[in-house]
Amino acid sequence: MIGGLSFAAPGLLLALIALPILWWLLRAVPPAPIRRRFPGVALLIGLKDDDSQTDKTPWWLLLLRMLAVAAAIIGFAGPVLNPPEERETDGPLLVLMDASWASARDWPVRLDRARGLIEEAGRDGRPVALVQLTDLPAGEGVAFQAANTWLARLDNLEPQPFAPDMGAALDWVQGIEGEFQSFWFSDGLDHPGRDDLAQALADAGGVIAFEGGRDVLGLGPARFEDGVILVPGYRLETEADRAVTVQAFGLDPTGVERELARGVLAFAAGDGEAELELDLPPELRNRISRFQIAGERSAGAVSLTDDGLQRREVGLLAGASEAEGQELLSPLHYLRQALAPTADLLEVGLSDLLLASPDVIILADVATLSPEETQGLQAWVERGGMLVRFAGPRLAGSDVARDQLDPLLPVRLREGGRTVGGAMSWGEPKALRAFDEDSPFYGLRIPADVRVSSQVLAQPDPELASRSIAALADGTPLVTRARLGQGQIVLFHVTANAEWSTLPLSGLFVQMLERLAISTRPVDPDAIDLAGITWVPEVLLDGFGTRREAGVMPGVDGIDLATAPLSAELLPGLYSGSERRVARNVLGAEEMLSAASWPAAIPVEGMDARPVVTLAWAFLSGAFVALLIDSLAALWLSGRLPGLARTAVLLLAVTLAPEAQAQEESDEALALLATSEVTFGYVLTGDARLDETSRAGLYGLGLTLARRSSVEPAPPIGIDLESDELVFFPMIYWPISPDQPIPSDAAYARLNAYLRGGGMIVFDTRDADIGRFGTSTPNGRALQEIARPLDIPPLEPVPEDHVLTRTFYLLQDFPGRHLGRDVWVEAAPPDAEQIEGMPFRNLNDGVTPVVIGGNDWAAAWAMGENGRPLYPIGRGFAGERQREIALRFGVNLVMHVLSGNYKSDQVHVPALLDRLGQ
Repeated sequence: MIGGLSFAAPGLLLALIALPILWWLLRAVPPAPIRRRFPGVALLIGLKDDDSQTDKTPWWLLLLRMLAVAAAIIGFAGPVLNPPEERETDGPLLVLMDASWASARDWPVRLDRARGLIEEAGRDGRPVALVQLTDLPAGEGVAFQAANTWLARLDNLEPQPFAPDMGAALDWVQGIEGEFQSFWFSDGLDHPGRDDLAQALADAGGVIAFEGGRDVLGLGPARFEDGVILVPGYRLETEADRAVTVQAFGLDPTGVERELARGVLAFAAGDGEAELELDLPPELRNRISRFQIAGERSAGAVSLTDDGLQRREVGLLAGASEAEGQELLSPLHYLRQALAPTADLLEVGLSDLLLASPDVIILADVATLSPEETQGLQAWVERGGMLVRFAGPRLAGSDVARDQLDPLLPVRLREGGRTVGGAMSWGEPKALRAFDEDSPFYGLRIPADVRVSSQVLAQPDPELASRSIAALADGTPLVTRARLGQGQIVLFHVTANAEWSTLPLSGLFVQMLERLAISTRPVDPDAIDLAGITWVPEVLLDGFGTRREAGVMPGVDGIDLATAPLSAELLPGLYSGSERRVARNVLGAEEMLSAASWPAAIPVEGMDARPVVTLAWAFLSGAFVALLIDSLAALWLSGRLPGLARTAVLLLAVTLAPEAQAQEESDEALALLATSEVTFGYVLTGDARLDETSRAGLYGLGLTLARRSSVEPAPPIGIDLESDELVFFPMIYWPISPDQPIPSDAAYARLNAYLRGGGMIVFDTRDADIGRFGTSTPNGRALQEIARPLDIPPLEPVPEDHVLTRTFYLLQDFPGRHLGRDVWVEAAPPDAEQIEGMPFRNLNDGVTPVVIGGNDWAAAWAMGENGRPLYPIGRGFAGERQREIALRFGVNLVMHVLSGNYKSDQVHVPALLDRLGQ
């Protein structure tokens, strides 16, 4: 091995020693004589020259022949650049991958490194097994198979959004029989139990660890303190200073997700933790749904937000004025103490409260309201507000809700109330009964010292039991609730201070307010706080930090959500239960990252392996070219080259004539095939896999059209932009990849003529899962380069009244394999106005020449010959629903291509209004 160059048969290089002898032999061989016709030569026939002498071979021709022979010798010796490291073990090979969220940062590099190692094992004839520690095989043992079997599965592997269970992995490894060598792709983090697993693998036949060179970054759950948002960040490497950008995303007022804020998270040298402070107005703060480190693709770099960050506005109003110096007797004192850390409190008059429209209004012992106040408060509740009322002497002594149900109370009240020592004396204060399963307070522990001495009583009613959500030990309702429109009304049958009960003095009081979604929860809720509720996942994160719909994932018990480690059954995401939401992030509060340390006996290699390059073909090709030049030089020296040149030109003309005729016949066949039936085309990109996806996608779309409409397309045809005619295709699907070549000027001329003639090109960057339209993704940059010379009109996102939303199906979303909302079409004319009585604008009858998106529509449409989908989309029913909407969009697209904007005609208004329910 010489540097980075080695030879498969180094012994053949000994032949280079014979080159000096070859030089001497070639030097002695004269060139061929030049033949000339000269009649006088006949006079010399029979004569001999005793002093004849041959000329020498030209030095440059001799050097050329020497180089050709040397290149051939080196080529047959099998030169290899960056040869793979020789492994001494020749037994079974086990490739282990942590495949956690921390592996996502350089996942393609890990797959490439694993592919190279498996290919090397295949060349050595070693059986291979590949296992992800976050997805251990069921049962005991592992099946070692041929290397090619695993190579075909590599591209389907993905990291998981949780850490591997090293204990389970150890038990599984110990169940494998026989010796084997292990290659362990570590995520770089020190997971509990890693050392025991490493020792077990070393005992089984040796282990080599592989670690990436990129730093691991993560975000903890955000919290709100002292008027600012605090976002903790963590990193693995702490040697130098580093600053990263953190973005805050959420929905804008139009319901479109966008970046709402950003800040710089600065790590000092030696620190593995830093904290970002964001000072945002409440309106903007409450819209934030997640924080994310810019440029990082991992679940750990995403921090989802829940009700803990969204401070609610709570209005407080008491029936009596507060006496100076008697704060503990104030009806609002304990409410302020419970709510001030987690909610924005408003203490103004009721009319001003209704104008401010807070999330919750609390009335402490407010009995009588004016008709105007009652009407305004009732309308506010019906629009979704929560009204919480506390009893007291004023409410107990009034006649509110005595004869009939008051609209602002959940139950009718009995006169007088219930007090120890009175006519309805209990004898002693009563304790609370355990909360029922259907109560929002279910699971909360009731302190033994909570006692109730007075309360207002509810009138017996058939619906009283269903409206009671908390009761005393004897069954008397303590808290009742009723729905009113989109909001609700809650009544605590005791005072908000400690006058009638000790409830405001206990932690249970704060927990009950939180369960009613009056206050926001702490950043890390404990098991008691979440117990008793089944939390249903709404949005989940995958290993790359991409949000996915939960689909049919089952609910999670509150204790497990708070304490259980993340796993395939408990994924990071946003969970909803009762009337609030809780985010479970990959990293918890104050969860530092620790680097994995390896014993000295275990070698550690990097992920960046230099590619193995075989150079034999290059040397042999060079030898062949050199010998070809030598032959031409010899013919030139002998004077026979001009005649051979004429013969070569004649043979070339004879050879190319049939090819030109065949090309002409091929063009005619393409024209007949594309015009005999409706035929869609797709641009050949040079990527065989991508081209096959485009073909299968248009084929599946054709099957859907044939089943649902009168359009029966022929099989799609691949288009070579440099040679094929485009005018035969009503629609061309063009998937974008970073490596596809830029068309020539002639191809652009045909493309522009096609667009001006009424054709449509559907550009699909297939990257909506990593970036929006216009972002600097590799595919987005490639699209900009490709589209720059095209004659494309001004574009706009698909408006709600665009004809694409109703050509066949009524649609508002246009998903493919991804759920991006950015789909761009030709902008409507500036004078296009909506006519009174019509649900859409009066547009022209043209067809948008381009449709641009990144949702990977072909993958969603793709079907095999049996009519079944080829690629998975989403999870469960939600994924199949997404595929159905994608197919409907494809149908609308084809109908738009074939019929234009005819659905904008006024004749369709009655049918469309009926479908729209207007």
